[in-house]
Amino acid sequence: MNTDMQSIYLAIVLSPLIGSIIAGLFGKLIGRSGAHWVTIIGVGVSSLLSLYAYKYLMFDGGEIFNRAIYTWLTTGGINFEIGFMVDQLTVTMMVVVTFVSWMIHIYTIGYMHDDPGYQRFFSYISLFTFAMLMLVMSNNFLQLFFGWEAVGLVSYLLIGFWFKRESAIFANMKAFLVNRVGDFGFLLGIAAVLMTFDSLDYNQVFAQAPDFANATVNIISGSEWSLMTVICICLFIGAMGKSAQVPLHVWLPDSMEGPTPISALIHAATMVTAGIFMVARMSPLFELSETALTFVLVIGSITAFFMGLLGLVQNDIKRVVAYSTLSQLGYMTVALGVSAYSAAIFHLVTHAFFKALLFLAAGSVIIAMHHEQDMRKMGGLYRYMPITWVTSLVGSLALIGFPGTAGFYSKDAIIEAVHHSSLPFSDWAYIAVLSGVFITALYSFRLFFLVFHGKERMDRHTWEHLKESPAVVTVPLSMLAIPSVILGAFLIGPMLFGDYFTAAIYVQDQHDVLGMIGEDYHGVWAFTLHAFQTAPVYLALSGVLVAWLLYIKFPEVPQKIVGRTNWVYQILLNKYGFDTFNQAVFAGGACKTGSFLWKFGDVKIIDGVLINGTASAVRWFSGKIRNIQTGHLYDYAFTMIIGLLMLLAVFVHHLME
Repeated sequence: MNTDMQSIYLAIVLSPLIGSIIAGLFGKLIGRSGAHWVTIIGVGVSSLLSLYAYKYLMFDGGEIFNRAIYTWLTTGGINFEIGFMVDQLTVTMMVVVTFVSWMIHIYTIGYMHDDPGYQRFFSYISLFTFAMLMLVMSNNFLQLFFGWEAVGLVSYLLIGFWFKRESAIFANMKAFLVNRVGDFGFLLGIAAVLMTFDSLDYNQVFAQAPDFANATVNIISGSEWSLMTVICICLFIGAMGKSAQVPLHVWLPDSMEGPTPISALIHAATMVTAGIFMVARMSPLFELSETALTFVLVIGSITAFFMGLLGLVQNDIKRVVAYSTLSQLGYMTVALGVSAYSAAIFHLVTHAFFKALLFLAAGSVIIAMHHEQDMRKMGGLYRYMPITWVTSLVGSLALIGFPGTAGFYSKDAIIEAVHHSSLPFSDWAYIAVLSGVFITALYSFRLFFLVFHGKERMDRHTWEHLKESPAVVTVPLSMLAIPSVILGAFLIGPMLFGDYFTAAIYVQDQHDVLGMIGEDYHGVWAFTLHAFQTAPVYLALSGVLVAWLLYIKFPEVPQKIVGRTNWVYQILLNKYGFDTFNQAVFAGGACKTGSFLWKFGDVKIIDGVLINGTASAVRWFSGKIRNIQTGHLYDYAFTMIIGLLMLLAVFVHHLME
């Protein structure tokens, strides 16, 4: 059976790659429809086979697959292999990645139908899916790093897809460079793993890890560092780049320069979740360092709270959803920090569906508004776009954690897990994630009310042509809305309090906060009712109420608030100065350093001394020796005789010694 499953797993990975290659290399030959059909079929096959693999492993009692497919390199007794490990964690990620990507592929037909780069776009997004599958299905650090870098590369191509826009080129370069910072730490972590364990295979590393729990390493002379802390923090720095955690978050809002399907693909189910998945996969390592867990907890709580505040002042519909993603990734990271890895993955799964839904709904609005993205120029769209309105409402309710929706179960579980943690700074983290509930509800329904309700603020031409998006757009919206409502109720019991991840995630007993919560878990209905006795539900409802008062009932009040607290507004508008600092110090410093090296090193040293100086010296020397070239035979004969006599003199001198 393992051989049959290996063929299925290969098909899951290779189907999107084959579609990408055909659309990319033969796009002109097969045309626009051929490009979207071949990639949609490829990802569709991958999605259906992933569902089959999920059924086989989760319901039919199938075996966990862990096998090398081929050996890429053997050196120094270490094998560098390409292989798959498909367990409960992997197969869950496979289903999420392929299904959400499939819906986005279908949606793209409607969104990109007039774009001249149609075939190229489908090739890129299918390649993105392949890269993410290679990442989540890997059974070793080498393949993990390949997938890690591949999603980074394709995201660079996708964010800058409209390469004639200067802002798009700036955004994709920013994403690429910021992720290089994170990836440098990630590579150091992998190197430390190889140095310590003499292997890159997950199982071999995890099996040996407890033996190194108390090992130290001398990084700075005279100071001993915990080896596991160093490894875990280096690996997490990579996650900070991919999953956009402070301060490596700055690339993600600018990635909105790419087409909306890319915003959904990057922000929902692929690149930004890679870091969360990686830390969960590395739970046997992180559990050996409370310092690393505390570091993860602090970074996540800062991101969850402060990035959510930025969503309150954004007017671009896509950027509001982007800052929401930053905040929700912070929630997942907080869960990782308190060892609630299952809760982090649970929120990753539910978030993938409702965040993809929100991005695609935003794209539907943008289509109807003729690519206008400023919410201040919208309003009253529920009259013209009923399907987009309903699905946006579903996505918004799931995002704020409205009781019964998928986001409610996963977000509440994270808040409770933090509340039960005894790690340092867990009290601060609890305040941060609790406050974030109100903030999330406020910016989510600020967007919802400004776009779909209130006064119609669009220009006359746009108003006259307003209509619902075509079925190729609304059908994926409806398909994503269903799991955004029901998925949480089905998964909370087995995923958080059952044995769903028993073989895939390791948690030490003293860190098992979900186990503490599970002692009082009595089913979905009881969990839902209990929520009404806690603060998050009322904070979410308060956020919705405040948004309605400010943007529907008293729309003049927000401007007055801005006038009285302008300094706070400016801080939020300037994104806490991160972009200014990076532009001045890192980008500006790099430009000045490059300019200095060019002027001094290139112009003065290389051009001035080495190239021009050498040329001048040769020119001078050749000018001098040119004078001895007379063209007379007797001059040359005389010179040859003098040279011969000198050689004889040297020879005789050596004989006499």
